[in-house]
Amino acid sequence: MIGPAAITRTASVGKALVAALAGLAIAACAVDRAAPAPGVPEQLAPSAQASLAMIAKARGVQIYRCRQSADRSGTYEWVFVAPEADLFDARGDNIGRHFAGPAWESRDGSRIVGTVQSRSDAPAAGAIPWLLLTAKAEGREGAFSKVTQVQRLNTAGGNAPSTGCAASADGTTVRVPYVADYYFWKPGAVYSSY
Repeated sequence: MIGPAAITRTASVGKALVAALAGLAIAACAVDRAAPAPGVPEQLAPSAQASLAMIAKARGVQIYRCRQSADRSGTYEWVFVAPEADLFDARGDNIGRHFAGPAWESRDGSRIVGTVQSRSDAPAAGAIPWLLLTAKAEGREGAFSKVTQVQRLNTAGGNAPSTGCAASADGTTVRVPYVADYYFWKPGAVYSSY
């Protein structure tokens, strides 16, 4: 037979368990969006209303052209032209492409065009900067049509050459390999792996 003290202890444990579960439920609601990756500078954080829609790995090139400097007469410099990369999901499946604009296009035909909002030097030497971009949808409805912000993180390679641009190379283009992770954010979304 269970005495009153045992019933009181059981009720207290039950109340504590209910309170703990309620706390977890509230915390889960409060963390409605995925947090940016650790080590990302604060100026590259997406807006508080954004939720992670997908992450894509980019593999491709950054294209540069040698031309006369607009600021220093008689000198030449590598000037960024455009990116050209394929986008892959976590399984390694090709899900789209990244190109001049800067723009990202899904295999379903949806497309966004970005504008740089903020940047930060990449931690890896020789890597192109990390970016936060605002995005605007263009074209048909699909995977990218609700995306409003894009982060470019975990970059490797892609910087313009440090040599080789002179009057004799004027107009020459180079394609510098790079990789990056693109985090696509949209308002009120639930994370999907695409």
